[in-house]
Amino acid sequence: MPANYLHGVETIEVLKGPIPVREVKSAVVVVIGTAPIHLTKPTGISENDWYNQLVNQPILVLDRDDGVKFFGEPTSGYTIPYALNAIFDHGGTTIIVVNVFDPRVHKNENNQPDPSKVTSADVIGSIDSTTGKRKGLKIIDELYSQFGFTAKLILAPVYCESPAVASEMIALAEKSRALALIDAPAGMTVQQVINARGVGGQLNTSSYRAVICYPHLKVYDTATNSERIEPFSQRLAGVIAKTDHEDGYWFSPSNREILGIIGIERPITASVNDPNTEANILNENGIVTVFNAFGTGYRVWGNRSAAWPTKTDPKNFISVRRTADIIAESIEYSTMQFLDKPVTITIDGVLSSVNAFIRTLIGRGALVDGKCYFMKDKNPPDKLALGHLTFTYEIMPPTPAERITFEQVINIELLKKITG
Repeated sequence: MPANYLHGVETIEVLKGPIPVREVKSAVVVVIGTAPIHLTKPTGISENDWYNQLVNQPILVLDRDDGVKFFGEPTSGYTIPYALNAIFDHGGTTIIVVNVFDPRVHKNENNQPDPSKVTSADVIGSIDSTTGKRKGLKIIDELYSQFGFTAKLILAPVYCESPAVASEMIALAEKSRALALIDAPAGMTVQQVINARGVGGQLNTSSYRAVICYPHLKVYDTATNSERIEPFSQRLAGVIAKTDHEDGYWFSPSNREILGIIGIERPITASVNDPNTEANILNENGIVTVFNAFGTGYRVWGNRSAAWPTKTDPKNFISVRRTADIIAESIEYSTMQFLDKPVTITIDGVLSSVNAFIRTLIGRGALVDGKCYFMKDKNPPDKLALGHLTFTYEIMPPTPAERITFEQVINIELLKKITG
């Protein structure tokens, strides 16, 4: 603010033009599970201190070395090391890991650490009414405060096969604008999975936030020199993160190769031009599956969340839902700098910034079109007097080209070319 009196020269800085909207992270994976932390304790620290650091604490993991340092090598019975390997097989991304296994608590009859003692309740977690400390999946609510970003893909491999855990994952995905990647139980047939989408079935959800994954995948285990079965969800998270980094969050993960696997739990018939294959029928029922045909490799197959077929609007497309989420969250966080300023400044600032952001997204291909408005009928004087402003923005992310139809015309008129 200028001084009341000055005998001299001064410069006042004035910021003009739209303030950039900062795009939030899209490829943030949260993994909840178990790790053999009793095998990773470094020298110079007590077991108790080590466990306090790694039990029900969100740990940022950016590469394989971080994963091994804290959570160890893949070990039978523990889910986190396998999940990290599956994700990192597709390249690097931002992973937040929450280990719910406590060697001091989860023990067998011989007083040895036993991950089989971890329950669905441990994974779901709780909030201490006295201290406010969160455990398990409940930790997701505090991630933004700690890291400046939050979950966009939620994983609880193996444990998500419990309806109680899956339900909590979906609820938390709703709160944090994330996707809950949920595996159908191992061993299910195609018919059983489809039946599970029906009344009373454990996969009976129409949430835009749930992505149902089937079947389990086969991976070669170097430790045992044999094949093993692992959840599809953790590989799908890797494919989504890889797609985000290479192309953008507005691209679908469907028809992209799954890396690091040697097969699938059971064969799924698939053909690009046959609607009666098992892959197509699974997609038709809101289930993401695996496509494997001559020369294709193993590919993610399915564009839609579990909202389909109950909900038919474009938000049932995974890429459309995620694009809308990233845009909403980016705008909300960037608008904080306009809060509590005079309404005239806020109106101009928000409109210029949001519209500049939308134009940028259109140029990148993340949107077909869009615009932000300040509409008179939604902002009557009595609302403005209360300091309440309502902005409206419309957007249309590109839908994936899920179905391509050719019309073949046998035109006898073309025979004229023979006779000239």
